[in-house]
Amino acid sequence: MKHRGSIPVLRVPAPCWLSRPIFWSLFAILLLRANPLLGQQLTIQTEGGKPTVLARADIEALPHVKVATTGSGSSAIFEGVSLRAVLERAGVGFGETLRGKRLASYLLVEAADGYRVVIALPELDPAFTDKQVVLAFLKDGKPLEEKEGPYRIVIPDEKRMARWVRQVTTLKIVDVQ
Repeated sequence: MKHRGSIPVLRVPAPCWLSRPIFWSLFAILLLRANPLLGQQLTIQTEGGKPTVLARADIEALPHVKVATTGSGSSAIFEGVSLRAVLERAGVGFGETLRGKRLASYLLVEAADGYRVVIALPELDPAFTDKQVVLAFLKDGKPLEEKEGPYRIVIPDEKRMARWVRQVTTLKIVDVQ
């Protein structure tokens, strides 16, 4: 035991398992399973590279939309928020600001498994299209299952579901040079 001033300091070596990365990985997994809301954050990176992290409560505070879908022999009702509203919450501009070189910008949607898709910014702007793109968190009134959620992109009018990204983690605005 050492003394610093009048306060004794006891030095105890940490168990060797604390220094192993596998311990911290398992700890993080258990923590997320114990509190699933910790894993329900969404990162949005704007044109300037500035990241914004939205928690589930931030996303649920946005106006909700419901869309009925059919495909692959089944139907479902997804509930969530407009993807445009999520991007606007992070500071991405639409409407009159979407002109000129910004028309070539796109949204890169990334999933937990590395899957990525591109959505052109004009596809999200009601001044250009009536297409609805939803960041869903409920399916038939229940939270998305682990293999789908916590967030999923739903684009009801598309013939193929290739851009219906499951387990969305990151949204990045990319400028085409």
